[in-house]
Amino acid sequence: MASFTVTVGDLDNGWINSCLLVKALRSGRKLRAMLCGYYGEHNLGDDALLQVLVSQIPSDWEPVVTARDSEAVQALVPGVSSVNRRSLSDTIRGLDQVNALVLGGGSLLQDGTSFKSLVYYLVLLWSARFKRVPILLWGQGLGPLQHRLSRVLVKHTLSGVRAVSWRDPSSIGLAERWGLKIPMLMGPDPVWRHPSPPWTGGTRLILCWRPTPLLNSKKWGVLLEAVDRWSANDCSEVIWLAFHTEQDASLLDDLRRRELIPEGLDRRSVQMQAESLEQVQSLFSESALVIAMRLHALILAATAGCPTAALSYDPKVKAAAQLAALPWVDLNDALDVDRLNRQWQSVMTADRSNSDIEQLKRDAQLHEEMLVEELQKLSA
Repeated sequence: MASFTVTVGDLDNGWINSCLLVKALRSGRKLRAMLCGYYGEHNLGDDALLQVLVSQIPSDWEPVVTARDSEAVQALVPGVSSVNRRSLSDTIRGLDQVNALVLGGGSLLQDGTSFKSLVYYLVLLWSARFKRVPILLWGQGLGPLQHRLSRVLVKHTLSGVRAVSWRDPSSIGLAERWGLKIPMLMGPDPVWRHPSPPWTGGTRLILCWRPTPLLNSKKWGVLLEAVDRWSANDCSEVIWLAFHTEQDASLLDDLRRRELIPEGLDRRSVQMQAESLEQVQSLFSESALVIAMRLHALILAATAGCPTAALSYDPKVKAAAQLAALPWVDLNDALDVDRLNRQWQSVMTADRSNSDIEQLKRDAQLHEEMLVEELQKLSA
């Protein structure tokens, strides 16, 4: 991570940014909003978040996206400007050219990934405060924050935010317990607003799985035996769909090397790396069943009306499944082949008209309402 030092010149940039805002308004030029998130990292979940976020930016604002792979972001949002998110110094300098900072969806304010990742976002937020760039948090999760220092830093940083939309009850609950005096609301994950083609049915089982320390060789064995038994009777092919290229794409080969995959399942298994979200949605709409560990795989499959079940490696996955009335298994618990097969079979025969999912789609509009209202205030 790049080093960062605040100077008197940085503080003067707050006045400069205010002048840029006035100048843009007077000239009729579009105002610019920096959209900061885990974008251009070849993670389909964050790709979906970005597409939803950009679609909600008012027409008199121009988005500038922080991205690792600018070409990947261009494929998602043609013509959008970007700044290198892997360079903190470049991103901070980019704040001088924008009129608002939007911390996009996901759980960015957490130290579960690493404390270094949390520091990155905190430094960026404090830089925006020094430069007097208004800050909005859109569709955010809060935590996990395992260290006391993390909690203290995040609490004080959030006190300078203009408005927040949280994506789950535990996040807004923590923020309220902290006594934050900023406008806050809560709605389901913004990806519930992502358009999806309707489910038409098919014969393929799709696994959106990831490596996790919750599964040792024994538990992997139970899970894979359950998939083998289910797929032998009810599907023609098992697609291992990697949602995060760097983390998920090698999972099937790793399990093969460890000789954990039953012979029949191995013959039916195909590794796939999707080229686009459209390809993912097409696969979901023509599948027999999706079993998801990845949160946004779960949401995208469910929005299409596809039979969907969750394997929860993180509380956010369990929470989303519960909100959508979808079956789930906590990977912290003991696994049972018969129970898993009964659960997955029940999904196949369940009523496809899920009123809970339709309500989630409507409730997720709260994030857009907050974003549009606050950006319109800035441009008034």
